[in-house]
Amino acid sequence: MTSVVEQRSIEVVPDAERHGSAFSQFTLWLGANLQITAVVTGALAVVFGGGAFWSVIGLLLGNLLGGAVMALHSAQGPRLGLPQMISSRAQFGVRGAVVPLVLVIVMYIGFFASGTVLAGEAVGRLTHLGDSTGIVIFALVTAVTTVVGYRLIHTLGRVASIVCALAFVYLGIRLLGRADLTTLLADRSFHLPLFLLAVSLSASWQLAFGPYVADYSRYLPRTTSARATFWWTLGGTALGSQWSMTFGALAAATAGSAFVDNQVGYVVGLGGAGLMASFLYFVIALGKLTINVLNTYGGFMSVVTGIGGFRTQRTISPRVRAAYIAGIMIAGTVIALLGKDSFLNSFKDFLLFLLTAFTPWSAINLVDYYLIAKERYDLPALSDPHGRYGAWRVRALAVYGIGLLVQLPFLATSFYTGPLVKHLGGTDISWIVGLAVPALLYWLAARRDTAHVPDRMILADGPGTRAQTPVS
Repeated sequence: MTSVVEQRSIEVVPDAERHGSAFSQFTLWLGANLQITAVVTGALAVVFGGGAFWSVIGLLLGNLLGGAVMALHSAQGPRLGLPQMISSRAQFGVRGAVVPLVLVIVMYIGFFASGTVLAGEAVGRLTHLGDSTGIVIFALVTAVTTVVGYRLIHTLGRVASIVCALAFVYLGIRLLGRADLTTLLADRSFHLPLFLLAVSLSASWQLAFGPYVADYSRYLPRTTSARATFWWTLGGTALGSQWSMTFGALAAATAGSAFVDNQVGYVVGLGGAGLMASFLYFVIALGKLTINVLNTYGGFMSVVTGIGGFRTQRTISPRVRAAYIAGIMIAGTVIALLGKDSFLNSFKDFLLFLLTAFTPWSAINLVDYYLIAKERYDLPALSDPHGRYGAWRVRALAVYGIGLLVQLPFLATSFYTGPLVKHLGGTDISWIVGLAVPALLYWLAARRDTAHVPDRMILADGPGTRAQTPVS
């Protein structure tokens, strides 16, 4: 009998336990992106000075570019059967992978906190218990759902994709009833810095999924087409995020400070009062629950991956699993309670700062998987610091460090602005530099050093080792 609570953590998912189809990635990522924080992200492009027309186009470009990178990571899941960050050990070493992992864990806790602020407000108003109590209730529900694990997460994604899609259709109709779309889109003046801000906001949103996207495709059968996984993931995440962000940009352009000062209240007020208002509060909480569970689950996987690099134990008990998840929940909840009154401005800088940490990691991981190893990894060696990947891979860590540093001259946030930003008209192009430079440097450094790359994918230890050729 299959246990309701997921038993796997960072170990390889056996073929006998694989299930589902690539379409599950579409519903999961559609539901994860039809939510209030994505709405706020789209609104930021207008709040900080962009016109609705070019903001929407910039958001679309960023969602497609960042979503394509994210979907390439998703395609690794069925092939490896591992959480995303475990594969980083092939590039950084079994223990060296902890370096990007530290920043990943900070990201998960940060997104947990920021999402809990908005969802907690919705829960507080739905239950009439206040924002702070709503934050705590929402955090507890997130933790319980995460403990149950993979199957419930995908079920939640399917439900959220339907419920939230219907709600956003209704809200879109109501918004257009208040606003003149022709007037909103009439301003076609183009400002490159503001356009690239919109691109960066949506690209950072997508790229931030990269460190955990394969966590949710790793149970798919190994024979699942990589192309199908890629396109269903990209379709779900790009459609859901663009839908939410376009709504946010138009709402900000229409309502101005009425939206900025009270995002949840404005969205619910747009829909109506009474039962409809209660339903919309529920929709906001449901949409945030989906993404917050992903953040908590990914955070748990990352913590276990980081600690596991210094221990020989590959599996953990359900009790220990629950303890890790509780720790992430508590940390995120405390941050949410402390920072709930200054959410909007700090969230923009949080997104852009995260981008500097994850673009070099993403570039290195994808170049190694698709161009250097060509999908051939020794999975048991990913848990052995004395194996073919070693404990620390200095070249990859050096490239990662360079990838972080080369972005700084091009980075623009409220607490730091690079020296080259002014010469680019205030344009932040750090994420482009952070993808291109590490990708090129890692390819140059690794293409002649392939002694650690096996001839085929190695799935198990011992004389009965199974090896498979790539699945297209």
